[in-house]
Amino acid sequence: MPKTARTLPDFSIETTIAGRRTLLVAGVDEVGRGTLAGPVVAAAAILPGPVPAKYERLVNDSKLLSAEQRQRSFSWLIDWCVGYGIGASTADEIDTLGIVPATKQAMARAVAELDPQPDHLLIDAVDLGTIPIPQTSIIRADSRSQSVAAASIIAKVTRDRLMTDVFSVEYPGYGFASHKGYGTAVHMLALKELGVSPIHRRSFKPVGDMIRS
Repeated sequence: MPKTARTLPDFSIETTIAGRRTLLVAGVDEVGRGTLAGPVVAAAAILPGPVPAKYERLVNDSKLLSAEQRQRSFSWLIDWCVGYGIGASTADEIDTLGIVPATKQAMARAVAELDPQPDHLLIDAVDLGTIPIPQTSIIRADSRSQSVAAASIIAKVTRDRLMTDVFSVEYPGYGFASHKGYGTAVHMLALKELGVSPIHRRSFKPVGDMIRS
């Protein structure tokens, strides 16, 4: 049996939410939730409408795009969006709050940065009950909604640049520019040799085990 072709995200969910009204719908997503080091970064993006056909393949779940495609998409999106916002929670905040509350905090910070503010939030699998804006949470929204896919790309490129351009320089030897804080074999070896850095998440088991050993 041949594999079923993967469909691209579209703008149908946003259109359904708006109905006959003119609403600003912001897609919200995060990256870095499962890493051992660095912040969790969220983005919120308001698109002016469906993505033009020539850019459709560049607006997808960020995990399905190459690094080069994400860079191209990011550069185009930040100019084309009605507005976008970026928020983050640090490793210390993750250790203090827990990863789920810290993720929600990063998302709330991203939404707060939006100008104009949206009429509705479309979120990937998270409920932001503390924000007084109508919202819809959908599992795997980054592979279904162009707005959420756009947010995932903006968040991913922002976080990757932070890990590469800032933290890999501040904390050399860990390989942050290559693995971006994920628990690869190279990262675990560096962690064993160099110890825990200020941006490692001490509440995450592999790091906590390293501290206790």
